Amino acid sequence: MSEVVKNENQVNAPVEQTEQRPQAPQGERRGRGKFEGKKGGRRFDKNREREDDGLIKKTVKINRVTKVVKGGRTMRFAALVVVGDGKGKVGVGMGKAAEVPQAIEKATQRAKKEMVTIALKGNTIPHEQIGRFGRGHVLLLPAQEGTGVIAGGPVRNVLEAVGIKNIRTKSYGSNNPVNCVKATFEGLKELRTAEQIAQLRGKSVEEIL
Repeated sequence: MSEVVKNENQVNAPVEQTEQRPQAPQGERRGRGKFEGKKGGRRFDKNREREDDGLIKKTVKINRVTKVVKGGRTMRFAALVVVGDGKGKVGVGMGKAAEVPQAIEKATQRAKKEMVTIALKGNTIPHEQIGRFGRGHVLLLPAQEGTGVIAGGPVRNVLEAVGIKNIRTKSYGSNNPVNCVKATFEGLKELRTAEQIAQLRGKSVEEIL
């Protein structure tokens, strides 16, 4: 009889069980921001620059282009970017893509490839010059120290990227940002110092002045 009671007590006794939660593998996060196999949860972006290259990058204009096709409308973006080092080098580039960041990145890379060295005289330009592109004309005039950059928005972006501190400008004809920027760029490329002109003519600087 005692053995039967003992067995009944064993049946009715609560059974304690310890639940073991599965451990998450190393490098995995639960909830939002879950990345498997990586510590820190941040993915590497190959398009992101690791270090600043020290260039001055200015986005002048972003234009949205809509194309009507049979299936509907497709929108793309065109970006105009000016890149310079502030020490006499500048480049202009345009890029087109379906998204704004990609268009800016394409324009920046093309501007870097198109960078040229501009002939300067201190913080200004050596002589008067007219830049032309399409229907746009930009007059560039040297200025004394303390004058500053007297120019409009698109033209100012190019001059600041070059590193010019004193200059006077006047834009004629088309006021399209693309025409203004490229006209300024073409005018700056045609600048020559007295030393460069003397070398081309085979004379000394004193003879041509």
